Amino acid sequence: MSKDISVHAIWLAQDDPKKNTAVKLSRRGDLKLHEKFTRLPRRGIILEPLCGKVLGPEDHSLLLEENGSLVGLDCSWAHIEDSVKQVMAKTKLKGRMLPLLLAANPVNWGKPGKMTTAEALAASLYLIGKEDQGRKLLAAFSWGDQFWILNKEPLEAYAEAKSSAELVELQFQFFNIER
Repeated sequence: MSKDISVHAIWLAQDDPKKNTAVKLSRRGDLKLHEKFTRLPRRGIILEPLCGKVLGPEDHSLLLEENGSLVGLDCSWAHIEDSVKQVMAKTKLKGRMLPLLLAANPVNWGKPGKMTTAEALAASLYLIGKEDQGRKLLAAFSWGDQFWILNKEPLEAYAEAKSSAELVELQFQFFNIER
C-alpha cells in the first residue's frame, strides 16, 4: 500500500466553524489545519480557484514522488479574490485549480466549481491516483457519496488525461462553458 499524501488547509475563519469541512476533517485527523501562514508546508500544491492553471499530470510527481503536500485554501466564496491574493503573497506553494466538477455540498449543490475545501481536496487526491484517500475524506459527510455520483464520468476522464491542456479540453465534453 502506498503512502498517503500529506493534506493540509489554511483556514481563514470566514465562515461558520460548525459547518466548515476543513475544520471537521481536522478534528477527525484527516488533515492538518493551519491558521498561520508560517506553519504551512514549504513544498507542494495549494488549491486556489483563480490561478488559471489546472492541477494536471505534470504536477503529480511533486505530490507522489517528491513528498510535496496538498493544501486547500479554506475561505468563503464571498471573499475569494481577497483571500487568494492574501494567501498567495505569503506562500511558495504552487497554485493550482481543479477542472470543473459539480459541488455536492448542501450550500452549493449542483453548482460547477463551487466546492467545499473537502470536495476540492478529495477530487485532487482522486486525480493523482489516491482515490481511497479522497473517498475517506468525503466519507465524513452525509453528502460525500453524492460528490462521487455527480462527478463519476468527469473524474474518470480527468484522471486519464495525459496533460493539463487535455484536462482543460475535457471540461467541454461535460459542461456547457464558453471557450
